[in-house]
Amino acid sequence: DKEVRAIFLRLFAQLFQGYRSCLQLIRIHAEPVIHFHKAAFLGQRGLIENDFLTKVLNGMAFAGFVSERGPPFRTCDLFDELVAFEVERIKAEEGNPPKMIKHVRELAEQLFKNENPNPHIAFQKVPRPTEGSHLRVHVLPFPRINEGRVQELLQEGLARSQGAPPATRGDKKCVVPAGPPVGMFI
Repeated sequence: DKEVRAIFLRLFAQLFQGYRSCLQLIRIHAEPVIHFHKAAFLGQRGLIENDFLTKVLNGMAFAGFVSERGPPFRTCDLFDELVAFEVERIKAEEGNPPKMIKHVRELAEQLFKNENPNPHIAFQKVPRPTEGSHLRVHVLPFPRINEGRVQELLQEGLARSQGAPPATRGDKKCVVPAGPPVGMFI
């Protein structure tokens, strides 16, 4: 699963290399608007005639990509690093399948680590009960639940959560690396 995702990550990193140099931040509105200059991107890469890439850039998914990844100050991730710093490596690996496979496996491992930061916790096994444990006399029956008390606790929790500030992720924001200019990828 992670290796397939790593292959697509590399594909999109190659496809969109240099996209950050074609972003324009328009500040005439209360909220800044990020615009992607498609003609400049396609022209500088020599892909104006490429129907596939033109359709990708005109799609709603790419518009969402630009609005999500366009801001210059946000949380960076593996894709940003690939687009900004791994350009030469990806180019060099194009004719060498073993190196490409090695890089895909490295990316898959990073994806796995990102999703499972504490692998020892994620894979704890719950021990099976010993044979005959259900027949033990000293096990107390589960107590009856007081429905009124449960409702009181729920109401208290709701009252506390309405006054509390919304929870935010603790992701560290940084300046997104621009990477090489788009004209390099002809």
